[in-house]
Amino acid sequence: MDAFAPETLAVAAAVAIAAGVIRGITGFGGAMVMAPPLALLLGPLAAVPVALLLEALAATPMLVQTRAFVRWRVIGPILVAGCLTIPLGTWLLVSADPVTMRRAIAATVIAFSLVLLAGWRYSAEPRPAASAGVGALCGALVGATGMGGPPAIVYLLAGPGAIETARANLTWFVGAISAAGLVALAVAGALSREALLLAAILAPGYYAGMVAGTRLFARFDDRGFRRFTLGFLAVVSLGILVA
Repeated sequence: MDAFAPETLAVAAAVAIAAGVIRGITGFGGAMVMAPPLALLLGPLAAVPVALLLEALAATPMLVQTRAFVRWRVIGPILVAGCLTIPLGTWLLVSADPVTMRRAIAATVIAFSLVLLAGWRYSAEPRPAASAGVGALCGALVGATGMGGPPAIVYLLAGPGAIETARANLTWFVGAISAAGLVALAVAGALSREALLLAAILAPGYYAGMVAGTRLFARFDDRGFRRFTLGFLAVVSLGILVA
């Protein structure tokens, strides 16, 4: 399919707007919403770079808005460990079945999301060792499947703290891990001019969706935000599981 045909761009723009709304509400989720339909529409070699470009670059204003709420002691170990293990994931990508891996990840995320939706939380502060372990898993999954966010999302949402802090941590984690994924794609020669142009075309709609989602975020309380986010995560993971 011609990626720049009017009908293709119209569908892709609608997907980008919807992804932006989810990104604005939750602080993550843009790539999770975009990647599956864009992969069907454009193919995975175009879809994954476009999704990561929009997550890492077009979301910059949201990074500025949430920077005051970020807890670097929590997400710092996750980000460092994640960036270090992305090459391991890239190696796994060429030696393991990515479909099987994605489905296994999706099943795990569904299980943890349902447990958290049932009301389970932990009250202790996240420990650096546990955070680094989660980050290492996320980095490997980004390299292997392009879907490394869910373990960190579940981990960060399970702990204590205000919804502004959780959303800020998720925003910065997803932005940073997406940027690291782009570097890995560039090194592998998979970051094409077509992907860069498509991302530029879709960016305005993605921005508009984020603005709308950010305004909707103000309507959520702590419980409502976590239930919406975890419910969304479970639904997307279920779709990945059965696809």
